[in-house]
Amino acid sequence: MTLLALGINHRTANVAVRERVAFTPAQLESALTELRQLSQVHEAAVLSTCNRTELYCVTEPSGERIILDWLSHFHGLALEELTSCAYHYLDNDAARHLMRVAVGLDSMVLGEPQILGQLKEAYQSARQASGLGGELELLFQHTFSVAKQVRTRTGIGQNPVSVAYAAVSLASRIFDDFGRSRALLVGAGETIELVARHLREAGVRNMIVANRTRERAEVLAGEFNAEAISLNEIPDALARADIVISSTAAPLPIVGKGMVERALKKRRHRPIFMVDIAVPRDIEPEVGELDDIFLYTVDDLNEVIQENRRHRQAAADQAEALIEHGVHVWLHERRIRSSGELIRRYRDQAAELREYSERQALAKLARGENPEEVVRLLAHQLTNRLLHRPTVALREASGGERRDLLTAAEALLLDSTSTKP
Repeated sequence: MTLLALGINHRTANVAVRERVAFTPAQLESALTELRQLSQVHEAAVLSTCNRTELYCVTEPSGERIILDWLSHFHGLALEELTSCAYHYLDNDAARHLMRVAVGLDSMVLGEPQILGQLKEAYQSARQASGLGGELELLFQHTFSVAKQVRTRTGIGQNPVSVAYAAVSLASRIFDDFGRSRALLVGAGETIELVARHLREAGVRNMIVANRTRERAEVLAGEFNAEAISLNEIPDALARADIVISSTAAPLPIVGKGMVERALKKRRHRPIFMVDIAVPRDIEPEVGELDDIFLYTVDDLNEVIQENRRHRQAAADQAEALIEHGVHVWLHERRIRSSGELIRRYRDQAAELREYSERQALAKLARGENPEEVVRLLAHQLTNRLLHRPTVALREASGGERRDLLTAAEALLLDSTSTKP
């Protein structure tokens, strides 16, 4: 059997293709069932996120082509188009790839933690659909163990590497009770939405969203149970805000020095943390000259992000070493499992020979033949039957000058410590 990892991701396919190859939750059960019914597939699991769709299968050696055909047919995508952006890994490389995915080494954002939860969901879906056998069960369990080691023994997930996350991370250092802070978010685009998401995850529940069009502010505010205002209401909102994060496409600054000075007086000079992510800037640079104002620009955040990327890369190097060890351990366990199957088959074969010889001996005894002669013949025949196939194989190996097989046979068949039975 071959372990196969096959898929596409953000590096090999654009979003238009990734959308078409993604599996919705409603499709996943039927997809796993169909995949398992392919003649070459013995076990299967599907990981599908916004950045990747990957199939992990235990297959016959020729299973890859059949799975590609199935995937293109399931999603109505031309086989040539899918093949041009698909990648595949086999056996050790497949195990290594899964472990790298689990710890975020293959993610768009290095070390991002969400992928591990998504992988665990994929594992549970495969279990519920009876897609897992001993091979994938062992691999997933071992992968989760390696991912836990990486998370606890390296700092791969500790440093923010996006502008939105860096802004929230810096803000959390300013306030002792961050969760009780009130945040004013200026703009309603993708970056501000991500900032709002990070703020909520950090425990901030009090948010105000200001935007040029109030309707768009209300849409975003509705997602986070926040207050929506228009831009001309910012002066009043500033007096209530502990955190201000701004990202609009305005050509001129929205927040001026005088506006902030008036807000500080109303606040009795309680500090305000401000991050201007916009280019051109939304907040006048002179605002940073005021006491009790902590003003950061996108350039300041980029310095933080680059430094954090360096920290994460160092942690990623440690993670790679842990994964290599994990692959080695998994391979050892896999070999033990494989030898266990061989041992079972060999013992079953020996048991069949024993039962056959036993039936013959009992039949002779039932006919009244001499018990001593029956036992002697039983021992002779059983010995010959057990040794026949190994003896033939040894002669063939000798004739073919297969010293490797002869050496292995000597180690397996002969007891070098004693000449007695």
